[in-house]
Amino acid sequence: MSMSPIDYLLTRRSVKFVRAPGPSAEHLDLILRAAMTAPDHGRLQPWRFALIRGEAIGRLADLAIEASKVAGKPMPPEKEANTRRWLAEVPLLIALACRLDHSNTKIPEDERMLATGAAVTQMLDAAHMLGYGAYWSTGLGTYVDQVNEALGFDGLDYRYMGYLAIGTPIEAGEAPQRPDYRQFVTEWTGN
Repeated sequence: MSMSPIDYLLTRRSVKFVRAPGPSAEHLDLILRAAMTAPDHGRLQPWRFALIRGEAIGRLADLAIEASKVAGKPMPPEKEANTRRWLAEVPLLIALACRLDHSNTKIPEDERMLATGAAVTQMLDAAHMLGYGAYWSTGLGTYVDQVNEALGFDGLDYRYMGYLAIGTPIEAGEAPQRPDYRQFVTEWTGN
């Protein structure tokens, strides 16, 4: 029996520890198409993605760890080892960036970042609906210019936003207990 769409949304959770198989070509196409449905003021489509698979994931780990050291942001040895162990299992990383169109001064950068975040959320939801685990990480050199540039996201034209790791969950798990939304909502009446 299949879940309803709202149940998929309510049961989505971040799943860091994934392994092969990753999304098939057909499923990856659906995940990326889902990103295109994000709300986007001005239809700027600011999101940009770079697919990283197979041996390229290990090369990215090497690059990011070394670039972080050069930038004065080295990982502690235990974190480096844990990161390498984690990435050794991940079948697909998607690098995430927001393109800044400096010729468009009408729509602020914040709105472009929000649109890109919405596109990534659509990808997380689509991956979950297709049975994959996914995790948005801002580790692995996200804030190191050399890593961003190596992925094709020069800091003058892009805001780099991290990675999605997508694959088959290693452990089955339930969605975490969510807070009561009423803790975060007020009603404004204009009085």
